[in-house]
Amino acid sequence: MPDPGFRTPLLDFFRRGDVARDIRLQAAQGGMAPRAHEQIALLMLLVDDQDPDISSAANATIEMIPQPALEAFLARSDASTEMREFFAARGIAPAAVAAHEADEPLVDRAGPPPDTLDLPDEEAPEGQIRESTVTKIANLNVAQRMSLAMKGSREERAVLVRDPNKIVGAAVLSSPKLNETEVEAIAKMANVSEDILRMIAFSRAWTKSYAIVHALVRNPKTPVAMSMNFLQRLNEKDLKVLSTNRNVPEVVRVTARKKVVIDK
Repeated sequence: MPDPGFRTPLLDFFRRGDVARDIRLQAAQGGMAPRAHEQIALLMLLVDDQDPDISSAANATIEMIPQPALEAFLARSDASTEMREFFAARGIAPAAVAAHEADEPLVDRAGPPPDTLDLPDEEAPEGQIRESTVTKIANLNVAQRMSLAMKGSREERAVLVRDPNKIVGAAVLSSPKLNETEVEAIAKMANVSEDILRMIAFSRAWTKSYAIVHALVRNPKTPVAMSMNFLQRLNEKDLKVLSTNRNVPEVVRVTARKKVVIDK
């Protein structure tokens, strides 16, 4: 299986083989990725799928990509070496001029996100979720929830990140619309799964943010080993508060207390 050299939480699910057949088939048909990078990476993974229908669909989708658009994408500085090598073996080389944007898939067979049920265009107030949004999402299948997770609104992502199906949460964390403020809010959620917190903690891009690291350490669901690793990043003021926080595991609380004493 070729490594596309590009990673997101969603792609990691596909790499591990944790994805149901119907979802793999939809991705192979070009109906899953929110932007060019994910689409090319998914197709590279799925051309070697053990299911011949999925492998055939992935190859067919690659053939459908307009060659000028593909060549311009491969000329981008953020197209991985692995991607260029994969297509070079197929006789396709980067263009002389790179594509300016890659915010859309190179071929889109997914259509728009699921029907918004005539909801207002504006977002719900910060921290609030409309019952109509919850009802809409409850009526969607897994593939539709994944599509909405990557293409929907902030309010919809706040619901979908807590979906019992892990791959839906991974789709939220792979959304190009997701920003640092949202990730911090997710890292604070007491009702989000440990797997979601683990995905955030493994992201070098997100853990560059002090606010996100602080939120992860304070979340009692964050794996203890990760919280302990992040303690060294916290300032003295936050360590002092953490040392008396009864919501975090005792070992984290005690270690924070010891660090405050040692650092004096």
